[in-house]
Amino acid sequence: MTYVLGQEQLDAIEEVLEEDFTNIGVSCVFLIDMAGNVVASQDSGKITHDIYSLAALAAGNFGAVSTMAKIIGEDEFSILFHKGKKESIHFSKVMMDFLLISIFDEKVSLGFLRLKVSDAVDKIATILDHQMKP
Repeated sequence: MTYVLGQEQLDAIEEVLEEDFTNIGVSCVFLIDMAGNVVASQDSGKITHDIYSLAALAAGNFGAVSTMAKIIGEDEFSILFHKGKKESIHFSKVMMDFLLISIFDEKVSLGFLRLKVSDAVDKIATILDHQMKP
């Protein structure tokens, strides 16, 4: 699929990221394509991570895990989670071509985050679905 997003759609995606994530304490959240390009991002203003490097690595990581899923007979693993001592990263697939990546600390419940991610993925998919081109 080819996606052509205008400023209105990008603003709508960033609004979803802000309302659903930064308002609950997520340090940084960003939407990337499967090539590792950042499409939209929001952060708490305190983040110092290089999200562009993270995006490229996340796309590679997701690709590797997708291949592992196929080896064991799964179509895919649509959600990934890496827990750290201070911060954790949650990946979730959005449609076929995007990943939503959240960076959060121990103050944010993983269960609550997963609920918010599920809701946000639906909202973002709706925005992206209206932009699909043949």
